[in-house]
Amino acid sequence: MRTKPVELNLLRVARRIGGRPHEGRLIAGTLVLPCALGRSGITRCKREGDGATPAGRWPLLYFYLRAPLPLRLLWRRMRRGDIWCDDPRSFLYNKPLHGPSRLGHEEMWRKDELYDAVGVLDYNLRPRTRGRGSAIFFHVATGDLSPTAGCVALRARDMARLLPRLGRSVSVSVS
Repeated sequence: MRTKPVELNLLRVARRIGGRPHEGRLIAGTLVLPCALGRSGITRCKREGDGATPAGRWPLLYFYLRAPLPLRLLWRRMRRGDIWCDDPRSFLYNKPLHGPSRLGHEEMWRKDELYDAVGVLDYNLRPRTRGRGSAIFFHVATGDLSPTAGCVALRARDMARLLPRLGRSVSVSVS
């Protein structure tokens, strides 16, 4: 008899021992997957543009998806023109918007596959502090796990394996 896969509610992320600052591992139940972190590694004092992944435990609020996937989590369909404000001078800092915009921002609809599935981590959202880091996501990585600007990223095949197993109230713990 086949058993139902265990629903995952905690993803643990840590730097790979002996690796470069951006080389990490994600532990999800019995799965241990290589992941990419920010180019500056993990920090407890996140600042906009520092290239670091913030340490802490961050609920995964919802996903932006280019195409529907079987998820238990909340998700929103990504649209052309979706952006995320990363301009610390703006009162819209660290908020999703629909462009175009003159404010500094992250394009959500990208030509590469990196944002085909983007999980929004509850980092610096409630409350939001300007300059403390924005657009901290859980997304698809490059094939060689190149560093991110501060996000946690998995190869596409690993993300595809993991997403259906995530519970409705999953958190990402970075240490």
